[in-house]
Amino acid sequence: MTRDLYNVRLQPAEGGPTPLTEEEERRVRAVLFNDLGNVIAERGWVRFPAYSPEERRRLVDVAHRLSAHWGQQVFVEAEDECAMRLCLAGH
Repeated sequence: MTRDLYNVRLQPAEGGPTPLTEEEERRVRAVLFNDLGNVIAERGWVRFPAYSPEERRRLVDVAHRLSAHWGQQVFVEAEDECAMRLCLAGH
């Protein structure tokens, strides 16, 4: 017998990540901007874990902010399903 399900919603998994508040998101991006920026300035590249689409979007935004801050493009590429690489041209 087939049943129609109406108004069915997925429940978040217990113990899973919760969305960040605007203030938390702002702080995380500021810390990534400073920490990743320092490493990129030192060696020209950095590898950082990104397990979710939100984390990947966050790293892309940080790369764009670094590019605007330095006046030099910071490239972003996915190394695999778990890590992103941010680098300057030639690295």
